[in-house]
Amino acid sequence: MIRFFAAHPTAANLLLLILLAMGALSVSQLQRETFPDYAAKELEVSVVYPGAAPADVEEAVCLRIEDALDGVTDVEEVRSEARNGLGRVTIEMREGGDFRTFSDEVRTEVDAIDDFPAAAEAAVVRELHRTDPVISIAVTAAGPPADLKSYCEDLKQRLRRDAGVSLVEVEGFSDRQIRVELSQHALRQHGLGIDDVARAIARQSLDLPAGVLQTGERDLSLRFTDQRRTPDEVAALVVLAGGGGAEIRLGDIATVSDRFELDEDKILFQGKRAGLLKISKTKSEDSLEVNDRVRAFLAEERARSPRGVELTLTEDLTSIVRDRLEMLVVNGIQGLALVFLVMWLFFSFRYSFWVAMGLPVAFLGALFFLPPFGQSINMISMVALLLAIGLLMDDAIVIAENIARHLRLGKRPLEAAVAGTGEVKWGVLSSFLTTVAVFGPLSFLQGDIGKVLRPVPIVLIFVLGVSLIEAFFILPHHLAHSLQRARRDRPGRFRRRFDAGLAWVRERLLGSAVDWIFRWRYLVAGILAGLLLLTAGMVAGGRVKFQAFPDIDGDVIVARALLPQGTPLATAEAVAARLTGAL
Repeated sequence: MIRFFAAHPTAANLLLLILLAMGALSVSQLQRETFPDYAAKELEVSVVYPGAAPADVEEAVCLRIEDALDGVTDVEEVRSEARNGLGRVTIEMREGGDFRTFSDEVRTEVDAIDDFPAAAEAAVVRELHRTDPVISIAVTAAGPPADLKSYCEDLKQRLRRDAGVSLVEVEGFSDRQIRVELSQHALRQHGLGIDDVARAIARQSLDLPAGVLQTGERDLSLRFTDQRRTPDEVAALVVLAGGGGAEIRLGDIATVSDRFELDEDKILFQGKRAGLLKISKTKSEDSLEVNDRVRAFLAEERARSPRGVELTLTEDLTSIVRDRLEMLVVNGIQGLALVFLVMWLFFSFRYSFWVAMGLPVAFLGALFFLPPFGQSINMISMVALLLAIGLLMDDAIVIAENIARHLRLGKRPLEAAVAGTGEVKWGVLSSFLTTVAVFGPLSFLQGDIGKVLRPVPIVLIFVLGVSLIEAFFILPHHLAHSLQRARRDRPGRFRRRFDAGLAWVRERLLGSAVDWIFRWRYLVAGILAGLLLLTAGMVAGGRVKFQAFPDIDGDVIVARALLPQGTPLATAEAVAARLTGAL
């Protein structure tokens, strides 16, 4: 096979084009994200129990859900959280289980619970970790919060429609409501109770179908539409009417306002009230593409947004992916340049060029195999690509140097290429198998650490495997052609001087050092043994610590303050202001 590809005029070039085309076509199918999908398979069961204390929620909701889950298989862990008016239970599936079956069993058991409190709402079961955050947009304006929320909701719809962003959530606001605050003095004055006012509002603020009116020509749908949607419309409701035509309207005995349900549900950005549009992606979407669409949309939106509205990008979780991709490209270019320059010092320009070409060919060829194996471009897979830059060039350099050695022995270029490659092929192959033996077991690790590290061996093995194909079947053909021209070229002055200097270094410096080592071999062996003992002692004595991942300095500071239950909102805001001021 090596002789066939080295001697054939087009086979090696055709294989080269096939590898490059495979990689180029697969680039568009690769997803780019921050980390590989290592989140555990979890379901969340939430039940709203209005007005209940955490202890009541725990007893009436959480414990009953936990009891119902006892019959579910493949449960790894159950976590419960009881809060004011809300119970939440998270169920994690054991690794290796079938998630669809697991989800169906949980839903069936939860639906079978029939002793929840009457005031509790229906249980909601949802899958966690189905989306990944991408970026957020902070919207600030000088107007009232209700107008800010309306603008955020409109911006959300246009993001979905115009920018093609499928997952957008608005945070910083609770449910909007029309609040009616009754005056006790006015109620006593008119002999009304709270129930009387509530019935009057329910009776008059309606939007209901009223049936169908059948005529000879067509059927008409009737609907009673008198839903009051603004504070003024609600204030105009008649609460009490006299026989002489006198009326008491709701606005006469109450204050009607448009506000949010929870005052504490708000976000401050740079000291201003803000709405936060959190943009996420599904597992099948590319995070950098979503980020680019959001940025393009925001550039247009800033030009037409109302005066006083500020749109700021924040929580950009994809910037690190873009930085790592740029670093990978820069490192690849630097690696190509360094390999080419070093090879050029010893061989011809064409010879060095084809040795360096092994790097992009191996990368592009390996990219073709990543999508079928569920791999994406993320921080972990890029670490594997960076490792491969140094490893894959070793094989090409070994083969190239041995081919040059056979040429110096007087063989013809084609014979030198075939014999030089065949002589070292088993050594190169054993080097590849050694790398597989070292990194391959990482793909069988269990748990979260296994999910994180699994892309490293997969990506590395694919890159090195394609590099073997390039080194055995493509490189010898190109080097044989390069050597034919190199034999006709006379070495220049720089080449003669460099070769003479290299020979002097080899004979005078390196040779003298080797002679000294052999002369004092027992001393050198003792020094090496002492260093080995010192290294083992530092590990055994605890001087060298072990941890799965190193501590990395982050660029985000998070401050959390835990206050007693029932703390007034003003006190919480004062604590938050002190923390913000300290930062």
